[in-house]
Amino acid sequence: MFFISLWINIFCYVCFRSMLHAISVPNTCILCPRSRCFGQRNQGSTRFCLRASLPDNNGEFKVEYTPWLVVGLGNPGNKYHGTRHNVGFEMIDQISQSEGIALNTIQSKALVGIGAIGEVPILLAKPQAYMNFSGESVGPLAAYYQVPLRHILLIYDEMSLPNGVLRLQPKGGHGHHNGVKSVMGHLDGSREFPRLCIGIGNPPGAMDMKAYLLQKFSPAERNQINEALEQGVEAVRTLVLNGFNQKITRFNLGQKYKHHKV
Repeated sequence: MFFISLWINIFCYVCFRSMLHAISVPNTCILCPRSRCFGQRNQGSTRFCLRASLPDNNGEFKVEYTPWLVVGLGNPGNKYHGTRHNVGFEMIDQISQSEGIALNTIQSKALVGIGAIGEVPILLAKPQAYMNFSGESVGPLAAYYQVPLRHILLIYDEMSLPNGVLRLQPKGGHGHHNGVKSVMGHLDGSREFPRLCIGIGNPPGAMDMKAYLLQKFSPAERNQINEALEQGVEAVRTLVLNGFNQKITRFNLGQKYKHHKV
């Protein structure tokens, strides 16, 4: 009887999983391995977190979307407002304004806003412990809200890209960026999380790198950054609703050549 009961349970479980995957809701994480979430990477066994509910009164399934944690890197305070190193903060402000998500809560040393893009829950965050300690906010927030690594989007300045050029990628290294290095350190050293890089260009001549990062943009550079911020909001929206698809590939290609004159 024990083995008959066991096989019946296995059969029901397989049927239930098949039913969940048959729900045609775009970009929904129905099942997520707990071991893929931050803070549980080293567990030996894999446990599953169901992301679907029972049918409602209309016989339709309500699906719980996996939340996104969208973090912009920067330094707090008016002293750093508008500087090259703070474009990550500016992107969060732009998303906040465009999506109507108020940044009105302090949690884990970060200014936080909770809302949604479409039906997908979004947590916007601007760490307030200065750039080099950004991970002290990202790690605890990811753990508290049980956000999987693939749904932690980090937004920051990138000197290897021309000013105003954006690049959206599913993973990567820290590229000697101290803020990104701190975040990776608080995510168990993982690099398996998405990032939106905002190009700020390289320092001219022999200019000190730190002085360049803490410098404000010229009027021409500011125009390019403002345009990039608007384009970045749409890219983030596409990523959250559709994941890394052909639209993101075309976005990256368009960004790469957008300053090239034909």
